[in-house]
Amino acid sequence: MSLKVYNSLSRKKEEFKSITDGHVGMYVCGPTVSGESHLGHARPFITFDFIYRYLLYLGYKVRYVRNITDAGHFEEEGREAEDKISSKAVIEKLEPMELVQKYTNLFHWAMNQFNNLPPSIEPTATGHIVEQINMIEEIIKDGYAYVANGSVYFDVEKYNTDFSKKGLPYGMLSGRNIEEQLDTTRDLDNQEEKRNKNDFALWKNAPPEHIMRWKSPWGEGFPGWHIECSAMSTKYLGDQFDIHGGGMDLQFPHHECEIAQSTVCNHKTPARYWLHNNMITINGRKMGKSYNNVIKLSELFTGTHPLLTQAFHPMTIRFFILQSHYRSTLDFSNEALQAAEKGLKRLWEAYENLMKLPSSQNNSQTPTDEELDKKVKNLIAEFDEFMNDDFNTAKVLGNMFELVPIINGIKNKQLAADSLSESTIQLLKQKLKIYFADIFGLKDDGVDNEQLNGVLQLLINIRNEAKAKKDFVTSDIIRNELIKLGVQLKDEKDGTVSYSIN
Repeated sequence: MSLKVYNSLSRKKEEFKSITDGHVGMYVCGPTVSGESHLGHARPFITFDFIYRYLLYLGYKVRYVRNITDAGHFEEEGREAEDKISSKAVIEKLEPMELVQKYTNLFHWAMNQFNNLPPSIEPTATGHIVEQINMIEEIIKDGYAYVANGSVYFDVEKYNTDFSKKGLPYGMLSGRNIEEQLDTTRDLDNQEEKRNKNDFALWKNAPPEHIMRWKSPWGEGFPGWHIECSAMSTKYLGDQFDIHGGGMDLQFPHHECEIAQSTVCNHKTPARYWLHNNMITINGRKMGKSYNNVIKLSELFTGTHPLLTQAFHPMTIRFFILQSHYRSTLDFSNEALQAAEKGLKRLWEAYENLMKLPSSQNNSQTPTDEELDKKVKNLIAEFDEFMNDDFNTAKVLGNMFELVPIINGIKNKQLAADSLSESTIQLLKQKLKIYFADIFGLKDDGVDNEQLNGVLQLLINIRNEAKAKKDFVTSDIIRNELIKLGVQLKDEKDGTVSYSIN
C-alpha cells in the first residue's frame, strides 16, 4: 500500500509521489520567538515530527526546513500592524536579538523534551532579509506589488484577475473568494495606503521608534510575515517542493499569501501537498488570553498553571497527541491527560514485558494457537497500512492496545508460552521497537514521574517561602543543588519554572 495524504489544496486524499524519486522536501512554519511556546504549539511540531520520522522509515531522504520568525511578524488581522519582536523587546527591556535568543533557546528546550528530531535546516527571518528584498523587487517588477509611503503591498486583485484564469486564484487553499475575504478583513492602521482592502504587506516602513529595521530600496523598514516563508522555502527547497505543513489556523491568510507570492516569482504553486493539523481546545474552549487558558509548555511540565491539577510529562503530551488523528480537533483537559498518562504506562509496561520474553517460545514449526498467531500478525501488518492512510497514529495505537493483553497473558502464563510462533514474537518485538522509538518518538524516561514532579514542586515552594522571609541562603542552596542535578530554576513574573539543562 502506497502512502496517501490529505492535501488541503485539493481537499482529498492523494497518493504521495515526491518530485524527486527517493527524496522529500518539506517546509513547516516555525515559531515566532517573541515569547515562550505554549500548548497550542505542541501539536504542529509533534505532528510534523512523526510525519518526518515516518517518511524516513519509508526510506526517503528528507530535507526538513522549519523556520524561526525573529522579525517582522505583524498581525494582518489584528488591530494594528505591529512587529511582535520589537514590541516584546521594549516590554522586557531587552535587545531584540537578546529576546530572540532567549525564546529560541526555550523553544529548542521544549522540542527536546518532546524528543522531536531537529529539522535539517532552521533558517531565520533576520538571516534572509536580502532574499526577501530580492523577491519583493521581482514581484514589483512583474506588476503584482506597489510602493506606498515606504511600504510595499501585494496587489491581490491584479493577481486574482490574472491567475484565476490559470486555476490559481487567491483563496484556492482556504476556499475563500474575494468577497468573503473583504467581509472578514478587519480595519488596520495605514489601511488608506492600500489600493484594496485585501492587499497584504510585503514590507513595512519603520516609524522612528521602531527598533528592528533594515535598509531597502523603499526606505528603512522590516519584512512582512508572509514573504519570509516564501523566500526561505524557495532558497532551500526550490521553486516547487513536496510538502508544506502547519496548523490549520495558518491556511488563511499566511499560506494563502505564500502561494500568491511564490506563484508570481516561480510561476508554479510552491508545494504539491499542503498538510494542516487541526486546532487544540482546552476544556472545550478555544485557547485565548481572555479565557486565561494559554498554558505555556514549562507550566504544562511543572503543573504551575491554575487550570492544571498536576504536572504532565512531555511523553504524556506526545502520547496524547498521537492518540488522535492529526486532522481531528483535540481537547485538552486534566482528565484526558491523566487517562493518556495511564494508557502510556500500560502500553509501555506491556512493551517492556514483550522485550523480556525469551527469544524462543516455541520450538515446533506450528504455533499452538494458529488463530491467535494470525490475529497478531494481522494487527502488526496494519501498523503500516494505517500510517500509509494519512498518518493515522490513532488506529496504530488502537492495534497496540489490542496486543497488550496477549503480551501480558504470555508473560503472566495465562496464555501458553508457545501460543505464538517464534517468528511472530520476533516480528512483534521488532515492529513495536520501530514504532515506539523511531516513528512515534516515545521514550521511557520519566513516564511515571508524578512523584518526582511533586518533589520538585515542593522544593520550589520551600525556596519561594525562604525568599519571602529573605532567607536567601536557603534559597540559593536549593537553586544551586538543583543546578548540579541538571535542573535550572527561573523566576518569572507568573511564578518559578524549571528547565532541564542536561
